[in-house]
Amino acid sequence: MPKHEEEIEDLDNAEDLFQTLSLHVDKGQSPLRIDKYIISQSEISSRTKVQLAAKTGNILVNGEVVKSNYKVRPKDEIVMVYPKSIHIPDMSPEDIPLDILFEDDDLIVLNKPAGLVVHPGVGNTSGTLVNALLHHVQDLPGGSKERAGLVHRIDKNTTGLLVIAKTDDALSKLAKQFFDRTINRRYLALVWGDVAEDSGTIEGHVGRDQRNGKCYQVFPRGDFGKFARTHYKVIERFAYVTLVECKLDTGRTHQIRVHMKHIGHTLFGDEKYGGNKILKGTVYAKYKQFVDNCLELCPRQALHARSLGFIHPSTGEELYFESDLPEDMKEVIERWRVYAKDIYNKNIE
Repeated sequence: MPKHEEEIEDLDNAEDLFQTLSLHVDKGQSPLRIDKYIISQSEISSRTKVQLAAKTGNILVNGEVVKSNYKVRPKDEIVMVYPKSIHIPDMSPEDIPLDILFEDDDLIVLNKPAGLVVHPGVGNTSGTLVNALLHHVQDLPGGSKERAGLVHRIDKNTTGLLVIAKTDDALSKLAKQFFDRTINRRYLALVWGDVAEDSGTIEGHVGRDQRNGKCYQVFPRGDFGKFARTHYKVIERFAYVTLVECKLDTGRTHQIRVHMKHIGHTLFGDEKYGGNKILKGTVYAKYKQFVDNCLELCPRQALHARSLGFIHPSTGEELYFESDLPEDMKEVIERWRVYAKDIYNKNIE
């Protein structure tokens, strides 16, 4: 049976949350309902899952959306987008405060603080966003052991906006928007160095570092990893660091962090990628003390999911949300602003 499956990207977290199933119909295939055909030709055993994908426009034949009663024809090219099970371990609801910006019957948009893990992993079954969601919403789509309504994730120490689906229909429709890359998501990042260009685009396949499995890296030739594209523009310069806005076309694991490092501008405070030490500047003890103080104020990668835009899965309305910078990044940026002003004034004198 001809079959090929590939994962689809999420924002910048450790695992992908959606996947695609691609099927090529044999030239001798007799007419058969597409939901039955997909089940017969793949490892998907749930007809309900296939029918939901069809209902929400997530099954395409030769590039066109079809319903579940479509009869497959020889040489049809089928693509189905569906949520990937992430097998969340047994866990309990916990009354953890949530900073909710918007909520209705279909979804929640919230602002995630630094230090909050989105979903549990091995040996970590409490204190996560999923624990909080299980307390806030009684019946999350995908089941608490599979998806808990997660549409995407951001890293533990990245702050900012997340959208959570409250129904299977919303989860499926939002999945399609991520697949089509129509989600508008922008981040603010403080990076080491004076970025040469006012704006630019970084392209390079992102995959797991072959020497350090906990990190990721860019493979320029595309021999490994998955294609990734990040657009950036400079917001403000502070002599030895730069505030940039990053817009994601794709959303691979640690994409912004590894893309900016790849062009020589590691995120400030990013311990995993070497940003928690002085990478640019002077050798003076006073400067080292200044940087150490900034790192103490913001002991994490200085990365914030600032804005999120998408189409509401039920109403079709365009929704757009913005989140203010967290206090740790605000304070560090202000300190760099004052420090840089002093440097520029001395150069003028």
